Amino acid sequence: MANKTAARSGARTTRSKGTSKPAPPARPAPPRRRPAAKNSPSVLAVAASAGGRAARATWMMLARGAGSTARSVGRARDLEPGHRRDGIALGLLALAVVIAAASWFDAARPVGAWIDTGLRTFVGGAVVLLPLLIATIAIVLMRTEPYPEIRPRLVLGTALIGLPVLGLWHLWSGSPADPADRRHAGGFIGFAIGGPLADGVTAWLATPLLIVAAIFGVLLLTGTTIREVPATLHTMFAARGGFGDDYGDDYGDGYGDESFQADDLAGGRERRRGARASAEDEFSDGYYDDPRAYSADEPASWPGAEGPIGTPFDNYPPEEPAPAASPANATEQIKPRRRKAAPKRDTPKQESAPRETDSGEDFSGIDRVVEGPYTLPTLDLLVAGDPPKRRSSANEQMVDAISSVLEQFKVDAAVTGCTRGPTVTRYEVELGPGVKVEKITALQRNIAYAAATESVRLLAPIPGKSAVGIEVPNTDRETVRLADVLTAPSTRRDHHPLVIGLGKDIEGNFISANLAKMPHLLVAGSTGSGKSSFVNSMLVSLLARATPEEVRMILIDPKMVELTPYEGIPHLITPIITAPKKAAAALAWLVEEMEQRYQDMQASRVRHIDDFNSKVRSGEISTPLGSKREYRPYPYIIAIVDELADLMMTAPRDVEEAIVRITQKARAAGIHLVLATQRPSVDVVTGLIKTNVPSRLAFATSSLTDSRVILDQPGAEKLIGMGDGLFLPMGAGKPVRLQGAFITDEEIHAVVQACKDQAEPEYTEGVTTAKPG
Repeated sequence: MANKTAARSGARTTRSKGTSKPAPPARPAPPRRRPAAKNSPSVLAVAASAGGRAARATWMMLARGAGSTARSVGRARDLEPGHRRDGIALGLLALAVVIAAASWFDAARPVGAWIDTGLRTFVGGAVVLLPLLIATIAIVLMRTEPYPEIRPRLVLGTALIGLPVLGLWHLWSGSPADPADRRHAGGFIGFAIGGPLADGVTAWLATPLLIVAAIFGVLLLTGTTIREVPATLHTMFAARGGFGDDYGDDYGDGYGDESFQADDLAGGRERRRGARASAEDEFSDGYYDDPRAYSADEPASWPGAEGPIGTPFDNYPPEEPAPAASPANATEQIKPRRRKAAPKRDTPKQESAPRETDSGEDFSGIDRVVEGPYTLPTLDLLVAGDPPKRRSSANEQMVDAISSVLEQFKVDAAVTGCTRGPTVTRYEVELGPGVKVEKITALQRNIAYAAATESVRLLAPIPGKSAVGIEVPNTDRETVRLADVLTAPSTRRDHHPLVIGLGKDIEGNFISANLAKMPHLLVAGSTGSGKSSFVNSMLVSLLARATPEEVRMILIDPKMVELTPYEGIPHLITPIITAPKKAAAALAWLVEEMEQRYQDMQASRVRHIDDFNSKVRSGEISTPLGSKREYRPYPYIIAIVDELADLMMTAPRDVEEAIVRITQKARAAGIHLVLATQRPSVDVVTGLIKTNVPSRLAFATSSLTDSRVILDQPGAEKLIGMGDGLFLPMGAGKPVRLQGAFITDEEIHAVVQACKDQAEPEYTEGVTTAKPG
């Protein structure tokens, strides 16, 4: 191929040379095409593209931030309630500062000007008061506990105060019609409220109407009724010394250890008792604590008791016989009539062995000695209870369940022990260092879920212990018998006739209380909670410990069936009262009896009915010259109202006035009230009644509101019924949970019959007769 090419090339060369023709000129190469020039983007297009990308990035960032904020707000319910309230309060404070800066100082422009203009448009000149109102709400949120049940009343009361005030502001500013002028009056809201009223009924009539509406708002906001206003003002002035001491009970208000006792007290209670020693010395009435006050009536100490315990009653024969009483007596003395030759009938007795302690001491009777033919009913008539149950495997499982809940929520705490009571078991949880108590209380529902029950109650902390108590109901409850309470050493050591058996607490201690030191008791509980059983136990306790000369009773039973078994006992002043009108008359008679006793004590220069009785027995005082009356020892009077709601519905004013007067003054006169109701609403248990009845006993209530009415704190709504109660004695900060004593109808009949066989009642005339005027 190469050779052929070379040959052709040589031949062509030779031929060209032979012809000698000039070669044609070579074609010039075509010019090389240049690439097309690209158009450069303008500055405006570049700026627009960059702005779009920036806007997109900003939008995505804002969307992510808004979503994160929304999710955080949605999870705000997981915060502790205290933190939520503090956050809301601080936000309101910040809002108050901004409004104050805008309306008071014309600062924070331009936002401040917008805020001031907007607020003045609606509320007018009242904008200067708005920061104070908002700051007050914030302070209240930070300093108080939440009360959801009263929130609607507070909101409505605030609205009924603010709206009429704006209407009055509008009227008193001349009822301006121009929007610019309304900004310095009551604003648009004041114009909307005051304007139509002024046009319809004139400004002179609209003004008192708005004032009445504002007064109603104040009553709603304070939770006060109109009939309570005078007494509330009287109490306020009396507390400042404006009315002296004539309306109060000058006698001591002590609540000593004799009135609230429990045997085998734990070390924590012993420490608390020692801590309360100074307070008890300050508030003690002096009579029960000083053996010299009643050394003439009885020994300074009782057999088996530690120190002087008891009160001046003729439990032991006196050293010198009292002078014989003359039958001439102008005033009616409450004293039963004896049956001189009444044969004793066989009373049915419950088959029960005499109860003995570990030392072999027989508990078949109360260690009280009374004079005369009347003998106290023996406790063999009552049925003894079963021995307390021990800790079981169910308690171990509950400990594991509570520990599991604490571990799941990462709470540094441990269950360190448990105490089994007759109704509930208290588990003690000790917190680690730096752990807030609120972390435990916030888990109440989770613990209830783990325990498979709704009635879980948390006690933070347990009184006298550095631990949180978790009270869980027992699956196998115990029955606390009244016989066991009355034969407990703590009850036997107190020889006062007004000592009643309450029940047994969580630690297994028998609880008794002295009505003379309560001095009045308020009992509440829904149907089936054990309220009626407690009333029966209290009455049987009084019948088993007191003679008719020592204690007399007025029984008010609007239900007509609850107290029927006690009809005809010799302790009654009048037959059992069932009519509300007669009950109001009986309470009025009790007020007159109280005043009569005070007059006798004033004439004898004594301060308490016990001192008066002691001097009468010893002959130290006698009837004044020229008087046909003869002094005799006054018995205690116990008035028991089984259903207060029925009386308050029939004659609320008369009943409340009598109850308040008795509870304010009757303690030194030896008159005590026990008020029971199953509907503890504010119209039944009014503020005046609550103020003057310091001791409370709450059984299971139907709502949190009822618990706050009876105890001034929650807790009763968590009780499980059937005698499960919270006892709040006078002067105590926290209630004691106990299982009320139970007594059967057969036991009641046996004790009542034993009393009827010995004496018949002597009724006082005129007790239920309504006084004219």
